[in-house]
Amino acid sequence: MKKTAIFPGSFDPFTKGHEDIVLRSLELFDEVIVAMGHNSNKKRYFEVDFIIGKINAAFEGDERVKVIVYDELTAILAQKYNARYLVRGLRNTTDFEYENSISQINKYLNAGLETVFLITSPDLAPISSSIIREVHRYGGDVTPFLPYKL
Repeated sequence: MKKTAIFPGSFDPFTKGHEDIVLRSLELFDEVIVAMGHNSNKKRYFEVDFIIGKINAAFEGDERVKVIVYDELTAILAQKYNARYLVRGLRNTTDFEYENSISQINKYLNAGLETVFLITSPDLAPISSSIIREVHRYGGDVTPFLPYKL
């Protein structure tokens, strides 16, 4: 049976930290679906289609990575794609507290769904999409933090 994992997030923008999680997930799973979700609490900085194009380009030629956009519960999305795993990256204990609560709700909504936490690679731990947005907004160079050119 094919092991499919979903890597959900807003990816605004998709960073080298996100790329690292996808690449490491491919060592564990047959397929990784990068699922760009709609977060009603966040207004996007980068356009969805722009980021989708950049993620697709970053994994061009690797048929094991798919990029989708969704606007529903992640646990329900997983059922639609026969994905039994969610992948989440953890930079620190704050991330763990937040992600642990979400994983418990996802398990309640979809009993067959397991969340796999990957600890962020140390050199990428300081990178967050919100920091990248702020640096970009004020004209700073974000190139070192992204797996593509803006």
